[in-house]
Order: sequence, then C-alpha cells, then structure tokens
Amino acid sequence: MTRTETLLILISQALANGFEFRRWYQANISPEWPGSEEAVAILVTEGRYYSLVFSHDFARALWKRGAQMNFIVPSATYSRMNGKGEVVTINRKPFTRRTIKADVWKYHLRQMAVTDDPIRYLKRFLPTHEGMQNQLEEAENLSVAG
Repeated sequence: MTRTETLLILISQALANGFEFRRWYQANISPEWPGSEEAVAILVTEGRYYSLVFSHDFARALWKRGAQMNFIVPSATYSRMNGKGEVVTINRKPFTRRTIKADVWKYHLRQMAVTDDPIRYLKRFLPTHEGMQNQLEEAENLSVAG
C-alpha cells in the first residue's frame, strides 16, 4: 500500500468522525482547494503529510473520543536493573491493546513522534482484510442467533 493510499484511508476514517479535511488544508497548506486526491498528492510529494498526521484536529478525529480501539503493540527488547542491581534483558512479546481513553489521541501523537515513520505507525490502525472478515462473520453470527 502506497503512502498516498494509506493517507486517503486515514483521512476517510477521520472524515467519518468529523474531521474537515478541506478546511484544514485551506488553513494550513494553501487557500486554494485542489480536490481531496490532489491535496493528498501534494502532501505526499512535498513531504508535508507530517503537518497532517501530527495535527491535533486530525488526531482527535482519527482516534475518536471514547471509542473502543484495538491496536498492536510491537515486540520490544530492552535492559533494566533488577532489585539486586543486576542488568537484565527484557523481551516483550507483541500484544493487542484496547483503549477507550478520552484523550488517547495525545498518547498516539507521542508514540508517532518517537517512531522512524509515522505513516507506518498509523497503518496499524487500518482495518485489515482478516479483521474485516472477522467483523463480517461476527455480524452474521449475531443475525443468525438473533
């Protein structure tokens, strides 16, 4: 999936939660509106997509207030001191985190700021084909049971 495709999907999710992409673009990038696909192309080609993904308005809309959201925390290896003063290596396995905090967008902005590629971080929140299949199966099971 290209960066442009990823941004278009992320923007559509934010739009569904009340984000006004056109208004944001005209206020922050250019007063002239070229259309949504052309605006995304401009953001990507000029490397200005950082201003979008780190925008508080965009983040608030993407991580909707009070909404249940699942995301994968990647595996990590780090060292720390134990109670005896010895350095031990901790290997943390990847796990799924679920959150419904009201200001979760602030957490995700901080996490994006420390990653090498914020778009790659955001891809974790895109619905996967398997996730969509699971949602469809769950909906079918509920309709059969109900």
